[in-house]
Parts: sequence; C-alpha cells; structure tokens
Amino acid sequence: MDRRSFLLSLGGLAFSQLLVGCGDNNQTKLSIQLLKGSIPGQIVDIFHQRLQQKAQLKFAPVDQIQNLYKQLQNWQEKPKSNNQQPWTRWIPFMSAQTTSVVDLVSLGDYWLKAAIEQKLIQPLEEAEIKQFKSWSGLDDRWRQLVTRNDQGYLDSQGKVWAAPYRWGSTVIVYDRHKFQQLGWQPQDWGDLWRDGLRSRISIIDNPREVIGIVLKKLGKSYNTENLDTVANLETELKSLNQQVKIYTNNNYLEPLIIGDTWLAVGWSSDVLPILASYPQLSVVIPPSGTAMWADLWVRPTSAKNNDLSSKWIDFCWQPEIAKQIIIKTKTNSPMFANLAPNDIQDPIRSFLETNRQVFNKSEFLLALPTSTTKQYESLFTKIKTF
Repeated sequence: MDRRSFLLSLGGLAFSQLLVGCGDNNQTKLSIQLLKGSIPGQIVDIFHQRLQQKAQLKFAPVDQIQNLYKQLQNWQEKPKSNNQQPWTRWIPFMSAQTTSVVDLVSLGDYWLKAAIEQKLIQPLEEAEIKQFKSWSGLDDRWRQLVTRNDQGYLDSQGKVWAAPYRWGSTVIVYDRHKFQQLGWQPQDWGDLWRDGLRSRISIIDNPREVIGIVLKKLGKSYNTENLDTVANLETELKSLNQQVKIYTNNNYLEPLIIGDTWLAVGWSSDVLPILASYPQLSVVIPPSGTAMWADLWVRPTSAKNNDLSSKWIDFCWQPEIAKQIIIKTKTNSPMFANLAPNDIQDPIRSFLETNRQVFNKSEFLLALPTSTTKQYESLFTKIKTF
C-alpha cells in the first residue's frame, strides 16, 4: 500500500541520515532504516543520552514503506560485489541505500504477511520480549496484530514478528465553507452518498479502502473474504463512484485545498499535519469505525540480535517518548497517552486522543487470500470505468 505522500517529512527525521556518536570501531553500533518523518530526531538524541554505554547510532530515513520492503528483499538476494569507495558511504542519500543489513527496519502492517512468508524478517526472541518493560502495557489488539504463524496469518499461538511504534487511520476531511451551502456537515461514511456531493470527492486509489468504506456502510467488515455474499455491494459502490471526482494516493488533498473537491478521504498521517495551515478544513473519524494502519519495527532475517535494538523498541513505548512521537509526528502511539491542552492545539489534539469506542470498531486491513484480493481489484477496476 502506497501511503505517506503529502508533506511527508513534517515534524520528523527529515534529513538524509542521522549519525550519533563518534566513529570508534570498538563502540556498540545500532543501525536502523526507518520511514522518513516517522520518528523525531530529538527522540534519537534522548535515546543516545540515556544509554549507559558509548554507542554509535545510525538512522537512515527512506521516503516510502515500499522502498523499505524492497530493501528487505534485496538483502535476501545473493550478495553482489561492492565496488563503492569507502569514503562514499557517508555521502547524503547514498547511505540510505546501503547494502549492509541493518538491525531494524520500519515496515507497515500491510506488508507484514508478505515479509514473514518470504522470510525477509525474523521473529523477536521470547527472552527479548520478556525483557520489554512496556510489552504488557500494550492493548491486546497490538499484540494480536504482530503475533502470526510462519505463513504470516494472525495466530495466537504464533511468534511475535514486529513491534508497533505508531499508528493512524483513514479519515474524512472536508471544507466547512463549502458545506455551509449544503446546510449539513459530514459525520460518517454514509454521508459520502448524500445529495450535493456528485463529483466533489477526492479519495485514495485503493480497492481495499474504497470497497471497505462501502462494506462498513453496509455493516460488514473491511476484511470480508467473499464479496459475492454482500447484498447491494456493487450498487452502492457504483453510487459512491458517481460522487468521486478523482482517485489518487498522492494528490487527494490538493484538489480539496484549491476547491476542486469539497471532501477527501485519506490517511490521518497526511491530513493532520496540514490542518494548521488550512483552517477551513475539518476532520472526521467515522464513529462506525474505519481502517487502521500501523508502522512497525522488524528485524531483517540476517541481522544479529543487537541488545541496543531491543532497548530502542522498548524506548519507543515509554509514556513520555510515546507522547513526543504523537505530538511531533501527529500520529497515534500504541501506548495511549493523555495529551494536555498545552501539548498540542485543537482540533488536532482531539483526534490524537484515542476514542476507545471508535478504536474498537475499527480494523486493520489484514492479508486476504489471493483469490479474494483479485476479487477486490476486479470489482474496483470495473466500477471506475463507469
């Protein structure tokens, strides 16, 4: 899934790489490739300061989750001769494409099944998990999300393959001024079908998300495995398609900002950072529930279990650090934090304070059988041709 596009680097690790500590070869080292903008640089500094040992930390931001996944695949291939000169290793933007296996990598939950199935990552060790101070404080849903069998499917008897460090959801964002003409404000998914919105919606171009909205409106799950069993699905999807002006993963907010559309459906990580710049925009998390995504730390298969990597995972769950991730990246943390009014202004604060009722009604987009995935894609392609 191609997520993170609009103003990606706001408030996060936005430089080519962060290297903390001197180049002493005898120092313990921690090397991480992470999604650009997902961890504030200040948090890396705090982690380094709190370590009781001298260590060299290397954090290399990468623009898209898809590129991180490809890097995991590259490490599984037979090593190629590396003719790169030693002095070029620290040139900005070259270092993020390193051929050396790192200790941890960011990965989206949507990619987790494939990474496990292709043996691109290794599970966290049981002894390591027991040492995490904050593991027991995670909501059950997080532990369930990352506990899977060797085929990558959820399995309570499986292994723990990842550690979530932030999450968000699919939201509705709209121009209040435009909706004054209609005399109502969007509240839930069903409002996308209302009169006055024909060709006035921009939406992410993803069959699981778009069909999932219709399924949610019909009281079904985002993860429905047989679409043929859902009455009126195609009819409702056709009606929604008439309301949509543009499907895009990269530019769904721009038409809204310039007034070409009145409402957009997109990812909270794109939407929340721009609210301060465009006060005419309002955001709704549908109370009937929505799709959720999570960013995870995973360990490449050929990486050695580094004690520093375990400490880093646990560090990201500490309440004060989780709070900083929330505030500076404008996303949620799996460790629910209480935000004070002076931490972050409304309306953003209210959307980062987890509504447990909505959280319980929302769903992660789980991996579906290949035949089901093709069914979603086929129906989505068919509908967009009307």
